[in-house]
Amino acid sequence: MSDEARRGGREEASGAWQFGLPLSEMKQQVSLAYVHMVAAAAGCWLKPHTTDYDGVDITVASSEDHELFFGPQFELQLKCTSQRNVVRDDHIAWSMEGKPYRKLTNPKRYLPAFLGILVVPEDPSLWLEQDEQSLLSRSALYWQSAAALETIGEDAQSKTVRVPRSNLFDVPQLLGIMKTLGEGGDW
Repeated sequence: MSDEARRGGREEASGAWQFGLPLSEMKQQVSLAYVHMVAAAAGCWLKPHTTDYDGVDITVASSEDHELFFGPQFELQLKCTSQRNVVRDDHIAWSMEGKPYRKLTNPKRYLPAFLGILVVPEDPSLWLEQDEQSLLSRSALYWQSAAALETIGEDAQSKTVRVPRSNLFDVPQLLGIMKTLGEGGDW
């Protein structure tokens, strides 16, 4: 039995592997799972949204009591791509449609917002490797504060943003975000 078949896929006549969900929904689910795993390992938790109408997918929250605030939280808009041409030496170049971009970067947002871009292999059967000892994700999520992104005009159709590759969404960086928010820092 092939690895793809063990993972629940089926081979199409074209030779490509087909899984139960459309690829776009698989990417959405794996990006949520990635954030969930990092948040859990950092002692944080997620508040799901039933819609991303306001330009965000989830809220990441902490129950930590910091110097100024208890329970800091932020909203996160997630994107997932297998396009290797967006990965540059020092950043991810991501194009966003104008309307959701304006919502994400709205300076009147009540909670701070962040953009997260998960980069995965093109072949979904390579996204994860699992055995009794480990679960390996062949992906990386990069983040940027929406406040650090440039604003765009009402007539702009899209905006390409540069998300630093140094902003790897991992436990130390998530804890740093929460500490900054909990101490009253701005993003």
